[in-house]
Amino acid sequence: MNTAARQLEDLGSRIAALQSGSGSASVLSNEARASTDLLGALPPRYAEVLLNLLDRLESGALFSEESCSFSQKDLLDNLQVWVDKARGQLVS
Repeated sequence: MNTAARQLEDLGSRIAALQSGSGSASVLSNEARASTDLLGALPPRYAEVLLNLLDRLESGALFSEESCSFSQKDLLDNLQVWVDKARGQLVS
């Protein structure tokens, strides 16, 4: 498995951990932002979308669910969709 694919699998694992109630949004965000091999292997729009989702996830983590306009569940679902689409890009 190459580095980009490994970084993608690690992100998927971090997302799954957050969805199950463990893990940390900041750890996920930091790891995703440091995944330079993965981001370099994908079309540029993937980095733009990922960074946008991470910014919203970090913002949402600062507030309670009720006071924030960003639903963590929805953001994590969107991040999982991003991982799935990125996986398809790496394979093709």
